[in-house]
Amino acid sequence: MKVTLINPPQTNSKYKFMGIVAPPLGLAYIAAVLEENDFDVNIIDASALDMNWETLEEELRNISPNLVAITALTPTIEQAIKTAQIAKKVCPEAVIVMGGYHPTFNHQELLKTDFVDIVIKGEGEFTMLDLVKTIKEGGNLAEVKGIAFDNIVTSPRSLITDLDILPYPALHLLPMDHYKLLNMKTNMATMITSRGCPMQCSFCASAALHGPQLRQRSPQNIVDEMEHLIKKYNINTIAFMDDTFTLGNKRVYEICNEIKKRNLDIFWGCTTRVDNLSENLIKEMKEAGCIAIFIGVESADQQILDQVNKKTTISKIKHAFEISRKEGMRTIASVVLGMPGDTKESMERTIKFVQDLKPSYAIFSLATPYPGTRFYQQMMEKNLIKVKDWSKYTLISPILDTMECSLDELKNIQNKAFRKFYLRPRYLLNQVWMDGPMLLKTIAGVIRKVA
Repeated sequence: MKVTLINPPQTNSKYKFMGIVAPPLGLAYIAAVLEENDFDVNIIDASALDMNWETLEEELRNISPNLVAITALTPTIEQAIKTAQIAKKVCPEAVIVMGGYHPTFNHQELLKTDFVDIVIKGEGEFTMLDLVKTIKEGGNLAEVKGIAFDNIVTSPRSLITDLDILPYPALHLLPMDHYKLLNMKTNMATMITSRGCPMQCSFCASAALHGPQLRQRSPQNIVDEMEHLIKKYNINTIAFMDDTFTLGNKRVYEICNEIKKRNLDIFWGCTTRVDNLSENLIKEMKEAGCIAIFIGVESADQQILDQVNKKTTISKIKHAFEISRKEGMRTIASVVLGMPGDTKESMERTIKFVQDLKPSYAIFSLATPYPGTRFYQQMMEKNLIKVKDWSKYTLISPILDTMECSLDELKNIQNKAFRKFYLRPRYLLNQVWMDGPMLLKTIAGVIRKVA
């Protein structure tokens, strides 16, 4: 039983507009579970390798797998479908499987094609293992929990509550020298230390997939993997990709203490919420190697924060950036423009608000309703979704109407936000001092692409 897992080619350069090419951890976790159970598995990260369709077809022909599994996000679903089409053409006897955020919530759309046989809904590790075993043994697919095929949707699979039982992702199957941050090759890896988020912001696709129950790996297990990455892959920087890494401050302190106890020489960054930060926590994180934190600001309008269930306040946002600056921590402010209720005036206030927060970097996204989220359902009911082309759901293309702005006007406001933030003389001088001219050259490239 030969299994090939594929991250599809990304022909849309706008999807990589921030210059980030990260390992597909979902596929690497699935591969690790299959390897642990003695299955022959490989990964084709066609995105990282910049594969074209002809090269992918040749690669599949050479491997000749019995099962092909393809991961897909909403903006990459068309590439995933084309990958499935090629796999079905080259390996007509193979079972073609698709999983990820978009397939989980849109399985009907995919099963209508002639190329996708089975969709995995939700977390994929043990569903894939069960599926591969069942196919190999000629069992009944209807007994495999967490899948959809033909006109059948099987009962959902329980979430993995003890994440420590998962093996480390099978990074040895990935082209580790092809991953980039801001278009620069680095000895960088990504990690996930938790799944699920009790905050349940209405626009968050990850929270929709993994649910409200917070499931966390133990500090020992996390730092063991960090040490493994340093020793085996010569990694010097780790990005923690959790929805909110700092949920549960006690665990974060324990992770930091374990890193320091082992004298690990590592830089890392993580996601956080403004109400999860304190001066002491930031200080501890910095001493343990943390160099940057990603903070969801979203808006300067309290009404919009309440509308998306952000469960925070403007004053808490200000305080979080103040204490971060005081402790010398780099910050990345994430903002959403064009939410329902946003006006030209309110978006201008948000852009100015972000400048006043003085983050190290800022990302100005456009409101994007992803399938499976409450936000998507609300926008569908109000008939505010004006773009149905999934490839545009990249956070840099306008999707929604607002009360005052057309789609073109929203794009212009986003472009203006990037320019006003990054092209300030004082900001440019500060960042040259802190991060060097190479990073600024990359930022300029990002602005050009967005504009």
